[in-house]
Amino acid sequence: MKNFLTSLLDLIYRKKCYFCGKSQYSIKMCPKCYDELLFNDYRANRVIEGVDIYSCGVYEQNLQKLIRGLKYHKQKELAFYLAKFMAEYFDKLELNKTFQVIPVPLHKNRIKKRRYNHMNLVAEEFCKLTNNVYNPNLIYRIKDTKPQYKLNRQERMKNLSSAFSVDSSNNLNLPLLIIDDICTTGATFEEMITTLKKEGINDIVCVSASNP
Repeated sequence: MKNFLTSLLDLIYRKKCYFCGKSQYSIKMCPKCYDELLFNDYRANRVIEGVDIYSCGVYEQNLQKLIRGLKYHKQKELAFYLAKFMAEYFDKLELNKTFQVIPVPLHKNRIKKRRYNHMNLVAEEFCKLTNNVYNPNLIYRIKDTKPQYKLNRQERMKNLSSAFSVDSSNNLNLPLLIIDDICTTGATFEEMITTLKKEGINDIVCVSASNP
């Protein structure tokens, strides 16, 4: 009877894939839906102040739903799958260094509203998969900026001006890998790079999960 009830509960409460709705694997992203994620070319798609900027995939279909689910709909378990996607892309770059991984920080007011920084979750999982070092404390956001999605590049740069500050006491003296979910104009990466370089930190690579 106990085994029957356990099996019944397992059947009722099996996790469904967030993307296709099937519960065959009882996980948030089934292998079929994960395999539909498409990688970009394994090369920098832009260079900002001498720093290579990579984007792992295009912001559409399952990748778009993955990012939005994690970012806006409290689907925290999806952090693993976004980290896995980014780690698989990153591995192909063959940079052959140990990095301190810096998730793009949110202002404390945004974290209070959202209750978490989704890129912190991704960075933690990414480091587990790649054996890099998680470091969310080197750079932080001191300006509560407006949402960027409705702004053009010039407006984004003005919005982000002096938005970040560096705590050099938290520098682990490793090359930096800054990660974010979407790189549209590169304005966020650019402001972070500028802020870091003012502190003499120059060995930087940036990777976003997607670009529009």
